[in-house]
Parts: sequence; structure tokens; C-alpha cells
Amino acid sequence: MPDASLHSRLDALLSTQLQGVMATQQHAQPYTSLMAFAHTPDLRHLIFATLRDTQKHTNLLLNAQVSFLIDDRNNDPIDYQNAVALSVYGRANAISLAQRDSALKGYLHKHPSLLAFVASADCALLQVVVSSYRLVSQFQAVEVLRIEAR
Repeated sequence: MPDASLHSRLDALLSTQLQGVMATQQHAQPYTSLMAFAHTPDLRHLIFATLRDTQKHTNLLLNAQVSFLIDDRNNDPIDYQNAVALSVYGRANAISLAQRDSALKGYLHKHPSLLAFVASADCALLQVVVSSYRLVSQFQAVEVLRIEAR
């Protein structure tokens, strides 16, 4: 990993925040959804769940490119200097059967109250295969971590 410090800060933010805003596309317009998520320790994937009969799921079937915004703001004026915001870019896809148990375990470890939701036959467990992270802190300091494809 080129920057262990950045990796560690990203992992800490992703571990402490329960939700983020996922952006998909709907007819060339951004479409945003508040989503519970988990991440893999290597930072290569964000895991999320959605019902199949939703606009976001339809959007993902048409265009898998997504971005996620995750931040630690407190809705306080000091946030301009203290809050960090993380933009995650990648492609969403179904989780393979071989990875499903591990992904589900990680997701439910972070979100145990969502067990009934993810157990529903109408629920899809998906992942974002991350291509890059952009961390913004101190109002305008930007750090980028690109994830190499395997």
C-alpha cells in the first residue's frame, strides 16, 4: 500500500460511519440514496444492500458506475475545518456466491439490526468495486488513493 497512513485514516472513517450517500444515474441525472454500508479491510469493496424493486437498483442495472459520499460532520460551523468527507468511486455489482458469506458477515457485524432486511428474498447484497478514494479535510486538502485492479 503506497500510503499506510492514508489507508489507516480511510479505514477508521469507514469503520465509524454507518451510512453514506450513494449516487447512481437516472436518465443522465444524479440520483442519491442514503445507504448503510460496510467495507472490506483491504478497502477494495464497499458492501451494501437494497431491495430489488427500487429506483437505485434499476439505475445500477442500467449503469453500474457509482459514487459514495461518507463524512463525519456534526452540522456545526467548525465542520468547515474539522470534518472530513470521503468520495468513493467504482462500479457496483452482485457479490459472487463464493464471497457472499464473508460479505454478509462483515455487513451484519456493522449493521446487526438489518438482519431481517438482508434475509428478505427481495433484498440484493451488492458491492462497489472501488477504483479510487478522494479524502477532503480542512475544507480543501485533498488526498487520493487509487485502488489497483486485480
